Amino acid sequence: MNLSIKHWPEQERPRERLILQGAASLSDAELLAIFLRSGSKQHSAVELSRMLLQHFGGLNPIFDAELQDLSQFHGIGASKYAQLIAVRELGRRYISAHLKQEKIELSNSKILLDFLKFELLGETQEVFAVLCLDAHLRKISFKKMFYGSLNSCEISTNQLLRYAINQHASSIVIAHNHPFGLGLPSQADIELTQNIATVCDLLEIRLIDHCIISPEGSYSFAEHGLIQPQ
Repeated sequence: MNLSIKHWPEQERPRERLILQGAASLSDAELLAIFLRSGSKQHSAVELSRMLLQHFGGLNPIFDAELQDLSQFHGIGASKYAQLIAVRELGRRYISAHLKQEKIELSNSKILLDFLKFELLGETQEVFAVLCLDAHLRKISFKKMFYGSLNSCEISTNQLLRYAINQHASSIVIAHNHPFGLGLPSQADIELTQNIATVCDLLEIRLIDHCIISPEGSYSFAEHGLIQPQ
C-alpha cells in the first residue's frame, strides 16, 4: 500500500525541504508534487509527478498537455488541470512583468528567451511575433501577428512595422517558433531578418534581435552576429 507524503519523515517531505533548503534543492518531481498537493490512492504526489515527467518527457510538455491527456493518470482531473494552466500563466506574467520593469540586457538574453519560450513553445504551428520596446528597452507590448503551418509562416513586413509604429516602439524583437524542428535559422529566415532590419533602419526603429524558439533549443540572431548593433 502506498505511503502518503504526510507519513514521510518531516526532513524528507518536499514542502518542508523547500522551506528549509530553498526551491533549488528540490527535483522537478518534488516541485511538481508540491503544486499537485495530493496524489491518488495508488501513488503519492511525488510518485505521480515522476510518472507524469517520465510519460511526457519533461515539465514543459506537462504544462502544454490537454486535459484529456493528463486525465489518463489517476489523481489528475479538471481541478489539477486548471491549477497547471494557472501556474503556467503566472510564470508567463511574472517574466512579462520583469520585461516591463527592467531593461533588457543585450549581452544576456536569458530573460528575453524565457519570456518567448512561455509564449511560443506551446504552439503547434509556426507563429511569428513581435515584442515592442520603449527607449529604455522595456516591454510595451507583445503580439503574435502571423500564423502558418507546421514548418512555414508568411508574414507582411509592412503590417509588422505599422504595428510597431502604432505602439510607439523605439526598438523591437521579432520571434518565431519551430514547433517540431531545431532552433536554427533557414536561409529564408536570414534574408527576412535582413529585410526587416533594413526597413527598421529607415524608420529609425532599432531591431534588437530575432529569436527562434523550439523544443530542442533557442537561437538568437544577435548573439550569433547576424544582427549588427546600431
